Amino acid sequence: MSGAREKQVLEKTMTEDPKAIKILIMNTLAFSLCFAVWMLNGVLVTFLSANGVYKWTPVEIGVLMAIPVLTGSLVRLPVGIWTDKYGGRVVYFWVLMTSALGLVFLHFASSFSDFVIASLIFGLAGTAFAVGIAYTSVWFSSKHQGLALGIFGAGNAGSALTLLGAPKLLNLLTENGTNLEGWRWLPIIYAAIMVLMAVVFWLFTENKLTPHGAGKTLSQRLAPLRHMRVWRFGAYYFLVFGGFVGLSQWLVPYYVKGYGVSLVFAGLLASVFSFPSGVIRALGGWLSDHFGARRVMYWVLGVTGFFCFMLFFPQMTVLSPGNGVTASEPGKIIELSESEMTVLNPKSQNKVTYKLSGTPPPDLNSVSDHHDTENLIWPSMVSWQYFADKHPGANGEVRAFLIGDEVKKGELLIKGQTRVYFQANIYIFTAFVFIIGIAMGIGKAAVYKYIPDYFPEDVGVVGGMVGVLGGLGGFFTPIIFGWMLQTTGIWTTSWMFLALFTFACLVWLHLVVQKMMKREAPFLSRRIEAERTKLDTD
Repeated sequence: MSGAREKQVLEKTMTEDPKAIKILIMNTLAFSLCFAVWMLNGVLVTFLSANGVYKWTPVEIGVLMAIPVLTGSLVRLPVGIWTDKYGGRVVYFWVLMTSALGLVFLHFASSFSDFVIASLIFGLAGTAFAVGIAYTSVWFSSKHQGLALGIFGAGNAGSALTLLGAPKLLNLLTENGTNLEGWRWLPIIYAAIMVLMAVVFWLFTENKLTPHGAGKTLSQRLAPLRHMRVWRFGAYYFLVFGGFVGLSQWLVPYYVKGYGVSLVFAGLLASVFSFPSGVIRALGGWLSDHFGARRVMYWVLGVTGFFCFMLFFPQMTVLSPGNGVTASEPGKIIELSESEMTVLNPKSQNKVTYKLSGTPPPDLNSVSDHHDTENLIWPSMVSWQYFADKHPGANGEVRAFLIGDEVKKGELLIKGQTRVYFQANIYIFTAFVFIIGIAMGIGKAAVYKYIPDYFPEDVGVVGGMVGVLGGLGGFFTPIIFGWMLQTTGIWTTSWMFLALFTFACLVWLHLVVQKMMKREAPFLSRRIEAERTKLDTD
C-alpha cells in the first residue's frame, strides 16, 4: 500500500471510530493527575525549606524541583517509541504504576540523595505526555488532531491541582506546622490516587496501534530526527512547555520569598499562571487548526517576549541629583538655620532668603514605612534639598556655609536630591504572569499541531523528541533561575532569561519563514522586497 493510500485509510479509520472521545477523556484525566504529581516538588520542597526541615541552598532547591522534570524528559523518547510499538494503553498503565512507586519511596526520604532518587522515579509521570500524544493522535483524523491534542494537553492544568491543593494538604497533615513530619503522608495520598487511576485507565480503555507502527526497525523510527525542523520545534517547546514547567514550580518560592506571602497564598497566585495556561491549550489547538501553527507561534512568541521584558525590572532604589538653587545676586550671609539662608547685598541692601524644600527620609538606603507594607503600582519619588558646601572656602577648603561668608552671583547655595523607588506591584505582576501563561498554553498546542502535519506517521517518536527538549527546558529553567538568583540576588533574572530565549526563537522562526518564502515563491518574495525598497526610498 502506498504512503498516500495508507494515510487515507488511517484518517478514515480515526475519524469514524466512536470510541475516540472516551479515549480522549481518559487520556486527559490521566495526564492531569500525572502532571500534578510531576509538579509536586515545587510545593513540597518549598514547604520543607521554608519550615527549616531541610537546609537546602537555592541551587539545591532548583535541582530538586528539576529532577522529576529530567526523568520525565529524557525517557519521553523511548516511551514515545514504545507507544507506537505496543500501544498507549499498556505503556500508560506502567507509567502510572511506576510513578506511584517513586512516591512511596519519597515517603521514606530523609536526605538530599533520597529526595533525588525518589524524584527520579516519580518523575516518570512526565512521560505521560509522550504516551498521550501518540495515543490520542491515533484515534483522530488530521483535521481534528489540533483540537484533540489541545484538549489532551489541557491536562497541564493538573499542576494547578498541586499548587492549590498541596499547600492546604500540607497544613492539614502537619497540623498547621506543629507536626512537620506529617508531610510524609502527602506522597502516599498522591501514590494512592495514581494506582486508582491506573486501574480505571486499564478497565475503560483499549489498545490501538497505527497501521505503520509494528514493522519499523529502531533506525527507521529514529530517522525523522535528522530533520532540523524537529529541533526547531523542540526549541519552541523548550520555551513554551519548559518555561511553563519551570515557572509553575519557581513561582511558589518567588512569591514566598520575593513578596513575603504565605505558602497557601503563593500557591493560589501561582495557579493563576498554571491553571489557565493548561486549560487554554484546547483553544490553542483550535486556533492552530483554523489559522495555522506558524501564525499562532508568531503571536505567542511576540506576546511572551514583550511581557517577560516588562517583568525585567527588579525592586530598586535610584538616587539622582534634583533641583538646586543658585544665588540670584552677590552678598553676605547674615542669617543661617537648618532650613533657611538669608543673603544681604551690601550695595542694594536687598535681602534674599533661600528656603529648603522637602524632607529627606531618615535612611537613604531604605524605603519609607508605607513602601515596606504596600506594593506600589507606579514608581514612587521623594525629593528634598540641602545646603551645598562652600567651594572653595577662604583657605581653598570645602566646608559648610557660615554666617559672614561672601556669596557670588550664580554660586550654588542649595542642592537637590531625588530618590525613585520601584517595586513591581504583586497584582500587576500576577496579571502579566497570567498573560504569559496564556501565551505559553496556546504555544504548546501550536507546536504539537506542527508534528502530525509534517510527520503524520511518526507522531510518537517526533512528539517524544520534542517532548524531551521541552522537558529539558523544565529541568534546566529552575536550575538556571536558582543559579542566576544566587549569583545576582535579583529575582527578576528569571524573566531576563526567558525574554532573551523568546526573542531568539522569534528570530529563528522569522528566518525560516523568509527562507521558505524565497524557496516556494521566489517571484513574490522579490516583488515584496522591491516594494519594501521602494517605500524606503520614497
